[in-house]
Amino acid sequence: MRTLLLTGGLLMLAGCAGLPDPDPAQAWIDLDPHPDESNLQALQVDANTSRDRRYFEVQPGSHELTVRYQFAVQPTNIGPDAAPLWRDCQLNVKFKDFNAGQRYQLQAGNIGFRPWARLYDQQRNVIGQGQPAGCQRS
Repeated sequence: MRTLLLTGGLLMLAGCAGLPDPDPAQAWIDLDPHPDESNLQALQVDANTSRDRRYFEVQPGSHELTVRYQFAVQPTNIGPDAAPLWRDCQLNVKFKDFNAGQRYQLQAGNIGFRPWARLYDQQRNVIGQGQPAGCQRS
């Protein structure tokens, strides 16, 4: 049991160590990982492909972020004998006032078949909402 806990802790530290230091001249947007099996990835900033799928780093000002959110729709939302149904969705989040040196957090989730995304500032205020840009089964 101790070996399992130690290994898990080291893997978590290794994952965090892989992120670069934020550039103080840009805004940093963390993608909030979910403890369940869902998956949130950075895809594009203003129609340009993101360099890293784990976060966004943008110049100050107005930007549109596109994320990929994969999640399972639970059988309680489908039917009593159904298996979970995986969805692969894209969401767009627009925000007009990213500030240099600030950290933001983007969270995603779902209610049944419908995905949602929220952008938070450092004080945990919701400053942006995601708009669905299409989903498919995965």
